Amino acid sequence: MVAVVFAFLPISALAQETISAAPGPTLDQGFHLLYNLDFTGAHNLFLAWEGQHPEDPLGPACDAAGFLFSEFNRLGVLEFQFLEDDKAFDARKKLDPNPAVRDQFNSALDQAESKARKKLWTDPKDRNALFAMTLSSGLRADYAALIEKRNLASLHFTKQSDGWAQQLLAVDPNCYDAHVATGFSKYIIGSMSSPVRWLVKLGGISGDKQAGIAELKLTAEHGQYLAPFARILLAIVYVREKEKPQARELLASLRDQFPANPLFPLEIARLDSH
Repeated sequence: MVAVVFAFLPISALAQETISAAPGPTLDQGFHLLYNLDFTGAHNLFLAWEGQHPEDPLGPACDAAGFLFSEFNRLGVLEFQFLEDDKAFDARKKLDPNPAVRDQFNSALDQAESKARKKLWTDPKDRNALFAMTLSSGLRADYAALIEKRNLASLHFTKQSDGWAQQLLAVDPNCYDAHVATGFSKYIIGSMSSPVRWLVKLGGISGDKQAGIAELKLTAEHGQYLAPFARILLAIVYVREKEKPQARELLASLRDQFPANPLFPLEIARLDSH
């Protein structure tokens, strides 16, 4: 998708007052393209949105999400056999990232964080800035853990994301997308063995499986941009918890909503074959 160009004809001032501007691109549209694996279209749309909101940090933060999703898709990161239990997750290999995409990803995050900190300097309760920081830290955590297999670095970014999410939810309790950052980390850490969970808690990150699942459900049901991603994570959780009917139901809803994404029918077929 390319940026929308608006042309204004030289008509009378009275007529101009009766014409409402055509709607511009939205971040919702960009995420819909991402979940349908149209990464080029999503990137172009996010850039168009940034052009209309040059000071808003959400534009580059969402663009960074697009770069990460594209690498996840290329590398098969979200295929359930790599995440369905602790043994498979621990045995995952360090992947070979695309250097150009990695640089674009990091550049977009640097832009998002720079713009967010500038806004927070003047208004510590700026909602979009807090959301951008939450999203940015969460994306860095995902890249470190799932692509680079840098677990300690991922925990560091997870702690940051959790802190930003708490600040965001204090400003806007209805920003349900923020619960993804806290929910999945609570679930994963809560699934660890007691000694490991204790060590992680010493680092300032606590785990609670049921609380994590509850937060993911909040995003899945009420989130704006990340509701489908929360449903993907919930489906992974249900597979890990041996609750395959619930996982299949979520995957079927995702398949119907995003028919261009082959991941969902593939995972449904895998569930049905076991």
